[in-house]
Amino acid sequence: MATSGRPRGHPDVRRRSSGDAYDPAVPDPSAARRLAVAALLVLGLSACGGGETHKDDAFIDAGVTGLLDIELTECFSDPEYSDFAGEDVVVYTPCVDGADNQSYMFVQAPEGSWDREAVAELGWDECGQGFEQQWPGRDGLDYYPILPTAETWADGDRAIMCAVYDPEGRLEDSVLPLAE
Repeated sequence: MATSGRPRGHPDVRRRSSGDAYDPAVPDPSAARRLAVAALLVLGLSACGGGETHKDDAFIDAGVTGLLDIELTECFSDPEYSDFAGEDVVVYTPCVDGADNQSYMFVQAPEGSWDREAVAELGWDECGQGFEQQWPGRDGLDYYPILPTAETWADGDRAIMCAVYDPEGRLEDSVLPLAE
């Protein structure tokens, strides 16, 4: 059954071919789609607000490239994929430039076989005590332990790094209390 026109409710559609690619008289439907998607993303992000970030002992581990180079009191980025490295990496960042995290303590786990649950419990306990000593009642900051992996444990790594961060965003500078 042939119809003389498009059914009601459907707008006329002009299709673009490769020959029309540079003809300004032919509308580009993909441009309208891109604009609509961008508008939706902006609305979605603004509706969500910045939101708080929660980091736990699975957020990052000693297997992430660059982490084992971070020393006590140093600031560093959250893990991000690096095309060059082909994997997630963390990068040392001078604290005065703003950073995602700052190392404030290291805990040495006892020798023994790898037990992630026990190492995580030790990390949360010890890092928590250190956090409370350095920032008693300090609102706005939180902490998490960064654990060895089974692989780094097998290589002798027993260090648990304690990191402080701001759940609302980046640290603007070092957050370590000044020595008195």
